[in-house]
Amino acid sequence: MYAYIRGELAEIASDSVVIETGGIGYRVFIPGKTLEYLPSPGEEIKVYTYLHLREDAMILYGFLTKDDLELFKLLIAVSGIGPKGGLAILSAMDADDLRFAVLSGDSKAISKAPGIGAKTAQRIILELKDKFSLEEAFERKAEHAEAKAHPESAVKNDAVLALTALGYSSAESMKAVAKVEVTEESSVEDVLRLALKFIS
Repeated sequence: MYAYIRGELAEIASDSVVIETGGIGYRVFIPGKTLEYLPSPGEEIKVYTYLHLREDAMILYGFLTKDDLELFKLLIAVSGIGPKGGLAILSAMDADDLRFAVLSGDSKAISKAPGIGAKTAQRIILELKDKFSLEEAFERKAEHAEAKAHPESAVKNDAVLALTALGYSSAESMKAVAKVEVTEESSVEDVLRLALKFIS
């Protein structure tokens, strides 16, 4: 139902955030590891969301990357793992560590997550092993390391994607973004605004 929510970060709690958009505040539950990457309250945030429907509640779970969201979906498809369990695992280990733990059969690492016992960890490995490849795990880890080392390159990539989504060609978008001076403080919106000036 909701692919993502973009809006102002209104509130931060230990297990969730409130994002205000269109005059509505959405309570979104997030993995503990996400907390250190959140912007300050009042700044814009975008989270990829999963809506969990129960008889008595509608609960939103949110992730800063599509990769984390996809992993969460894989985790909750494992029998015996609900959204709370999936969130607990992604709070205890990041996406890269989880992939390597599954591929190497490291149930000890997975069972460190609160509420996840050794048997459940083994079930996760059994059911998800075929979903990952070692090549993909290394590629993703390298991508994430690159983005952390050069946050500006991640911002540039996002700006190029945004321009192509607006209908500009890839070549045109890359050319325009390349002309923008990107610093550590630059947001995707800043780069987009300046790139659009170069295009027009």
